[in-house]
Amino acid sequence: MQLVQPTKLTLALDMMGGDHGPHSTIPAALAAICEFPQLHLILCGDEANLTEQLKLHGVFPHPQLSLRHSTQIVTMADKPSVALRSKRDSSMRVALDLVDKGEVQACVSAGNTGALIAMAHFVLKMLNGVDRPALISALPAMEGNPVYMLDLGATVNCDADTLFQFAVMGAVMAEEVIGISQPKVALLNMGEEEIKGSDQIKRASMLLSECNDINYIGYIEGNDIFTGKADVIVCDGFVGNVALKTCEGVAKLILRRFESSIKDKVTAQLFGWLIKPFIKNLYQGVNPDHYNGASLIGLRGIVVKSHGNATKEAFLSAIRQAVREVERQVPAKIKDRLEHVLIDKA
Repeated sequence: MQLVQPTKLTLALDMMGGDHGPHSTIPAALAAICEFPQLHLILCGDEANLTEQLKLHGVFPHPQLSLRHSTQIVTMADKPSVALRSKRDSSMRVALDLVDKGEVQACVSAGNTGALIAMAHFVLKMLNGVDRPALISALPAMEGNPVYMLDLGATVNCDADTLFQFAVMGAVMAEEVIGISQPKVALLNMGEEEIKGSDQIKRASMLLSECNDINYIGYIEGNDIFTGKADVIVCDGFVGNVALKTCEGVAKLILRRFESSIKDKVTAQLFGWLIKPFIKNLYQGVNPDHYNGASLIGLRGIVVKSHGNATKEAFLSAIRQAVREVERQVPAKIKDRLEHVLIDKA
């Protein structure tokens, strides 16, 4: 697949993926075309089902929407290898094929993460200089810009060269999507001292220290993820996924504990009633729905992964992420940066 200048803002949506399928993807798609008048969406899935849902919303036909029929669905229980071999007419595969053919500039899916990674890798292939793809997402920070973290689960075992590539790609995302000049890049480690960490981490640190194109600041620990100390945090997919899910769980735990505590006494209920709106506003700032949309980068095309139980708001957030990446031509920018870095290393 060639990296080309997009002539029209067109995305393919996997409408059948995730826990809720069209019940969340249809409302999100309708909200997206209202928010972006220049956007055209190709909705991939069961045509009869999607047509019925769109008619219920009173928007069929619509000039910004097209349907692309598929006969299969990748379920959340499907093994990636099985989905890759036997579900070539699934809504997920059809959406990825549209990216490969150049009919759309990106695809968005809330479907099975493993299957999406396997299919995207097979269909779109990797950029030159990239060994493995990475899932990257923006996370809230205490102040200022959000922080990008990768990998969040695409590549579990990473050698030093792969971590180095992730750092380069993460820096490009921070520069192009958020607009941070010379983003601060750090490796997530069990301590800030140079002697700590695995051999892979230590070698990756050495490679980054020798690269003039990366503003590498060294190691950070897990308690600094949200402080804004780094703009880009790099780790392997196992560590990144566990860290992300832990943070999401803690945010929910705090809200639930607060809601439970204000039910115990009358005075607590009164006090809680007064401050509950402020607590909920605080939670919204770290709500995963508002930061939904992990990009599968390193591919010759744009793929955005929404989490599986995405609501309308969460899937809409993933669509917004895809639009930003198309407008900023992220794969082409990553390709150019990698080529420049590799030349300097040589």
